[in-house]
Amino acid sequence: MPSATKPAPTAAVPYFSPAALTFLRNLAKHNDREWFTPRKAQFEAELKEPMLAVVRKVTDAMLDFAPNHVRPAEKSLFRIYRDTRFSNDKRPYKTHVAAWWSHQGLQKTSGAGYYFHISAKEVIVAAGAYMPEKEQLAAVRHWLLDNHRTFRRLLQNRKVRRTFSEFEGNALTRPPKGFPCDHPALDLIQCRQWGLAATLPAKTALDHKLADIVIRHFKLAAPVVDALNTPIAAAHAPKKKVLFGLH
Repeated sequence: MPSATKPAPTAAVPYFSPAALTFLRNLAKHNDREWFTPRKAQFEAELKEPMLAVVRKVTDAMLDFAPNHVRPAEKSLFRIYRDTRFSNDKRPYKTHVAAWWSHQGLQKTSGAGYYFHISAKEVIVAAGAYMPEKEQLAAVRHWLLDNHRTFRRLLQNRKVRRTFSEFEGNALTRPPKGFPCDHPALDLIQCRQWGLAATLPAKTALDHKLADIVIRHFKLAAPVVDALNTPIAAAHAPKKKVLFGLH
């Protein structure tokens, strides 16, 4: 008799099951390899594959409003494993699953981008420049000297304010070196990060329209991300070579 054909695996749906949140709750209680390793297949089925499905659907939509952030889903997804090399906290696993859509050309740096994560406690949707590196930080600050009014209008948009809170800026206590202490954008210039974040109930992860919810948030935040990436991308642009003293 011919051997029975295995049924094709069911494609993951772009939302999560209650079992996914239960897994994350249990992972927080048993954050060690002895607990996780025999349950890795469950993690992949309940969390990794649905997360990739969400990321793919969101990425497809970003072609319309954030084309410079489109990349393969596997590149956007963060690993569940924590980097414990320089941390006193040696727990090996994160207790959330997350994705980050970086700007093309800035994948190995920070830049401004889009972020989404789910945990057993909450769903977070965020966008902006989170702790940019030194060169990017300086570029945004110099850009704000002349463009702070435009940037404030983006942050104060009525729909944006109704949906998001601004990042805590992790601000300096005094003006950065070389910046005027009486500039009207000083509060923005003293920040070390800029962006928007929304915290939603954990049950949002179970909503069949989860990807659509993330898309709506990202689309609303897109002008802020684009504004921040204007000086950041310029700072990373290849410098023009001078040939025989001519540009």
